[in-house]
Amino acid sequence: MLDLVLLHRSRGASEPSLAPSRTIELHGQTVSFVEAGSGPVLLLLHGITSSSRTWGAVLPRLAERFTVLAPDLLGHGASGKPRGDYSLGAYASSIRDLLLALGHERATVLGHSLGGGVALQFAYQFPERLERLILVSSGGLGREVSILLRAATLPGAEYVLPVLSGRPVRDVTAASLRALGKLGLRPNADGIGIGEGFGSLGDVEARRAFLHTARSIIEPSGQRVSAADRLYLAAWLPTLIVWGERDRMIPVAHGRAAAEAMPESRLEIFEDAGHFPFNDDPERFARVVTDFMGTTQPPPFDADRLRDLLRPPS
Repeated sequence: MLDLVLLHRSRGASEPSLAPSRTIELHGQTVSFVEAGSGPVLLLLHGITSSSRTWGAVLPRLAERFTVLAPDLLGHGASGKPRGDYSLGAYASSIRDLLLALGHERATVLGHSLGGGVALQFAYQFPERLERLILVSSGGLGREVSILLRAATLPGAEYVLPVLSGRPVRDVTAASLRALGKLGLRPNADGIGIGEGFGSLGDVEARRAFLHTARSIIEPSGQRVSAADRLYLAAWLPTLIVWGERDRMIPVAHGRAAAEAMPESRLEIFEDAGHFPFNDDPERFARVVTDFMGTTQPPPFDADRLRDLLRPPS
């Protein structure tokens, strides 16, 4: 785990600023989202304990070419945190409803970590709404996952989380980051992402939503859900798979296996990145996504082709 707190020299240049967030009410719950730019719709789905803020370095770059929509998933960020269903299927349905409510018929869906699992579920439930699929360090493609997330599914985790996410720990983390900044150093993207994740669990509603989400997809021995047996159903979609070679949360082997199962997909490995390749190298990430979007065409949904795939051979 020491790899998560390696230090880098500060780049010095300021990152682009994130557009102001907006809210909409769906099914009685507030959904917070950022929308910026114009052009083809690109929907960004963050990982567990993250929010639309995680895209701060890359969203403005993507918004130069696309209409970028980045919601806070329910249970995360400034969105509602109800007692309810936090399964991948429920997340996919809520994303479909958000797209339609905002007037978007179809979108390219880009999912990171948990968001990748949601994107895969969205492709399965609502293929007619999808133009392209982009999976970034995605969940739902194999059993292996970090011990940090597996530990959250253990009995008694609800009593440990308040300590890890409490104000004393958050204050120490913030002070450490400030001290590093004065030295011209900064934690790597994984360290920042994990620190922000724990910091987001400061209230009981957020912790409850996190535990419900984690336990719906993970168990102590690893990920409970897998889309590996249904990837063939998405073979008609232009698909980009992006992974960090040094990912300690979800191994890069999952990305390589998914690319093999989808021979027409593109695989992009960021050699010096971890679980957050879009924050390790936002310029390269935006360039890769922009090239993929510009060199592929959204195919029409073909129900007959899907029916043929689902029928067993006679």
